[in-house]
Amino acid sequence: MKKIAIIGGGASGLMAALFAARSGADVTIYEHNSGVGKKILASGNGRCNIINTTSSADDYAGADPHFVTYALKQLSFGYFEKFCSSIGLILEIKEDGRCYPLSNEAKSVLIALKSAVSEARVHICTDTSVRSISKKDTHFIVETNSGKSVYDKVLIATGSEAAPQLGATADGYNFAKKFGHEILPTYPSLVQLHLNSKNHHKMAGVKTTAEVTLIIDGKSKEKIQGDILFAAYGISGLAILDISQKASYALHNKQRVSIALNLLPRYDRATLANVIEKLFASVPKHDVHTALCGIIPAKITTYLLEDAAVPLSTTVSALNPKEIKKIAHLIGEWKFEVNDTHGFKHAEVSGGGVSTAQISNKTMESKLVEGLYFAGEVLDIVGKRGGYNFNFAWASGMIAGKEMAK
Repeated sequence: MKKIAIIGGGASGLMAALFAARSGADVTIYEHNSGVGKKILASGNGRCNIINTTSSADDYAGADPHFVTYALKQLSFGYFEKFCSSIGLILEIKEDGRCYPLSNEAKSVLIALKSAVSEARVHICTDTSVRSISKKDTHFIVETNSGKSVYDKVLIATGSEAAPQLGATADGYNFAKKFGHEILPTYPSLVQLHLNSKNHHKMAGVKTTAEVTLIIDGKSKEKIQGDILFAAYGISGLAILDISQKASYALHNKQRVSIALNLLPRYDRATLANVIEKLFASVPKHDVHTALCGIIPAKITTYLLEDAAVPLSTTVSALNPKEIKKIAHLIGEWKFEVNDTHGFKHAEVSGGGVSTAQISNKTMESKLVEGLYFAGEVLDIVGKRGGYNFNFAWASGMIAGKEMAK
């Protein structure tokens, strides 16, 4: 019977523990928090977007996004759905491919996983910090705050630095480094953005739907339509989270980053100009601020007009063609410079991590150290919003667990 240590009791660690134990291994999870699965509980605003039915390498970023392809094939959605059913978890599938527990509560996911792991007789050591991992001959020595133990194989499933308030640390990277692994620079992802603007904080709390274009070094890189929310630090919302991986990576590499907001994305540029002209023609005696409040939020209108250099009290009939054109242009393409992210504390996940070039994509075993495995977010793989990060965590954990038990 293989004796296995799993460092980290998150999604990938729990999955690996379950599959390893079911394959006959003696498994111990070491978790420095007071309980396992804290990020599972916090995910999806407490609902847990557990997986996406449409996952492919196109939904991931990293030095080699195609590293995920084999793992995703092994854990097809059909297979995962049957697995969930086997541990008492029923899924609700949304039209866009996102899946949630039928209870709509993340706690259900953790309860089901913990019950399955317990039934498989996995040992869980909470409030236990791993101080070092070393290898002597063919065995690993794991030293914790409560002593030393010897194992045949070790899985590092410590996650990333994202959400330190939930116990996230850089421990996994440090363990990997000591075994000679390359760590690609980490950066926050699925995170809010800071703006270099004199007005964003004045619009804090205003939420609307917009098309957001990400611009890097002057070139348009991505367009996403969805909610945006102005905040004291900058801007948030689902559309912002969706572009944040590329924005954060570009900022990390000292590139110039900005966003352009189309505040009325339902209209193309020509139609938008016509809409505004008709609006102004219908209320010629209104001041321009009052007129625009019929189509965009009032607070946004105030500062958009300021950027257009049009006084709020200007009567619509007094506007000249150049001013009307400027207003229409800003409604369709209001640009803001991005100068930072809101940091790891507010990020859902992290990019960067242990280089996948040194890991087998078919076993999750290190190519440098026999018996050492990696799974989940500690690796240089980061997914889009929508269940993709959990998808890779479950898949990589399952593969590692099966392989370690051999």
